[in-house]
Amino acid sequence: MSVLVLMEPGDASRQTLTVARKFGEPLFAVHMNVFDPFSPDALATVLQRAADALEASAVLAAGTERGNEVMARLAARTGLPFAANCVAVAPVPPVTVTRLRWGGSLLEDAVLHSARPLISVAPHTVPIEAGPEPTDVDVKPLVSSLDERDQVVRVSGHVDPSSGGVSLTTAKVIVSGGRGVGSKEGFAIIEELAGLLGAAVGCSRAVTSAGWRPHTDQVGQTGTKVAPDVYIACGISGATQHMAGLKGAKRIVAINSDPQAPMMQNADYTVVGDLKEIVPAISAEIRNRR
Repeated sequence: MSVLVLMEPGDASRQTLTVARKFGEPLFAVHMNVFDPFSPDALATVLQRAADALEASAVLAAGTERGNEVMARLAARTGLPFAANCVAVAPVPPVTVTRLRWGGSLLEDAVLHSARPLISVAPHTVPIEAGPEPTDVDVKPLVSSLDERDQVVRVSGHVDPSSGGVSLTTAKVIVSGGRGVGSKEGFAIIEELAGLLGAAVGCSRAVTSAGWRPHTDQVGQTGTKVAPDVYIACGISGATQHMAGLKGAKRIVAINSDPQAPMMQNADYTVVGDLKEIVPAISAEIRNRR
């Protein structure tokens, strides 16, 4: 018996390994970059065949957008239960998991009645612990025997982030705007502050729905989950869906005219006032100190 892990770049997979080790050894890894461009059906097929060959007792992946997509397709192919976005696992059969639901506003305890549990680990919820590294699976024979239909769905292109090349997923600082910014043109002061801080620009779902920013800038349950050192929220009310994307943030700074807004209640530091005055003032002070 063994444990199989779908690996991708970043700390989320290292966190997943921490959970995977609870199921025992040996650990084996299939790397997501075996297919470039990304091809979820092909990866699901390779995982299925590798798990069968290794007699894997469990298959795990990071609960990223791509990790969850591949695992969902694997579950559909095998008819096995899939527990997504888990924050804790007890591997003794029957396997029990605790997972995030409703955008992280509640925790669900569930039992997986399965000979081969399929699990994704919610990013930024499990500390990385040192341990044995997994052995890479030789996927060449598995890839060479794929059906063409397995590679019909694949990434056809990439859109560069609008935040000057700084990615939300890796940014140490994020300056994010919400409905309170007022307009597409209003994001000029958000972009200015982000540029001075070497930060990425983010936004809430209300902003993307209004067409002010592209979906790639959206932070939250249906956007990008982030883990910056500092998250500066400007004019964002702090709905549950948005807060679900901030669980990995080390510090939150909120600027809002409403001191009772949920974001203000969850922030480490708050500034009550008009963001259209406060944000430019912060930018001016940064310039003065340089």
